[in-house]
Amino acid sequence: MSAPIRYYYDLMSQPSRALLIIFRLSNMPFEDCVVALRNGEHLTDDYKREINRFQRVPCIHDNGYKLAESVAILRYLSAKGKIPEHLYPKYFVDQSRIDEFLEWQHMTLRLTCAMYFRTVWLEPLLTGKTPTEAKIEVMRMHMERNLDVVEEVWLEGKDFLTGNSLTVADIFAACEIEQTRMADYDVRIKYPKIRAWLKRVRQSCNPHYDVAHEFVYKISGTGPQAKL
Repeated sequence: MSAPIRYYYDLMSQPSRALLIIFRLSNMPFEDCVVALRNGEHLTDDYKREINRFQRVPCIHDNGYKLAESVAILRYLSAKGKIPEHLYPKYFVDQSRIDEFLEWQHMTLRLTCAMYFRTVWLEPLLTGKTPTEAKIEVMRMHMERNLDVVEEVWLEGKDFLTGNSLTVADIFAACEIEQTRMADYDVRIKYPKIRAWLKRVRQSCNPHYDVAHEFVYKISGTGPQAKL
């Protein structure tokens, strides 16, 4: 009998949270291997040599096979039958719609939410320098262009991003959007469809969703039930 995969992650990382939720919804055994990014554990030569040559999280080790990048990990484990088809279907038509979102979001929603978070919260923490209001506004504008697309296109006429049931697309997207809480951005104010959708995603994924976002809730000072 093969050993469970080793999962290297940090809950500060959006895709790390997404995979953690997916794994737990899938009832997939895995070994917790928490990496403290804040302590630079991923930057050591040992980590690069033994864990992940790209020195990032998340990544997995599956009986000696090393794989990085969250979507690649998802597809690999789906091909092995570890991810239930209601989350990531094997039928190519249904799967392609989810893949369409995953490909779209990487350089749009993910990039701009991450850059907003980095500009407003992470860089000031690391450097002690406060960004200008002009820079914050530019980052917010880029982010909201993609939030507009989620609100007006992806959530048009349906409860979830790719249909009327939860898939991995919703989990990846929700984890990206939740990250902006730590930068004092409340997506619920401007986007009613996203607000209702986030509530549905959380309800569909709990208790795993709240566990994965404990750090986000703590840093932002806004729990999942926080009122507008």
